[in-house]
Amino acid sequence: MANKTTQTEASVEEFIDTIDHERKREEARELLALFERVTGERPKLWGPSIIGFGEYHYEYDSGREGDWMRTGFSPRKAKHSLYLMGGFCDEAEAERRKEKLDRLGKWSRGKSCLYINKLDDVDMDVLEEIVADDWATMNALYPPG
Repeated sequence: MANKTTQTEASVEEFIDTIDHERKREEARELLALFERVTGERPKLWGPSIIGFGEYHYEYDSGREGDWMRTGFSPRKAKHSLYLMGGFCDEAEAERRKEKLDRLGKWSRGKSCLYINKLDDVDMDVLEEIVADDWATMNALYPPG
């Protein structure tokens, strides 16, 4: 079974323009600039609302496989969801991240997502460190090719 959310040809900028709340739109543009700066990649829209950078192919022991973004975010109504796959794919990265999360500010998380209500709640320099470390981990685990 493959991942149902796939990369699309839809415009990232047009998607951001559709975000209802003005401040959430501004924050999406801030995150876009941060992710572009860190990754050096052009953003792609994954499904209708996830902005992704890079891509990798995964295959689990169960046989499930698919393609997914190396990192990205989605400016959801309630919270920004940041997809930081390095900490999900690598336990050592998850362990290293703990110190940075202590310095980040107000956040919550899921298995591979970091949730931030608003960017004013976090230290953006620390967030950039986290995204950069995560990007490096993904590139080490899944060398770009």
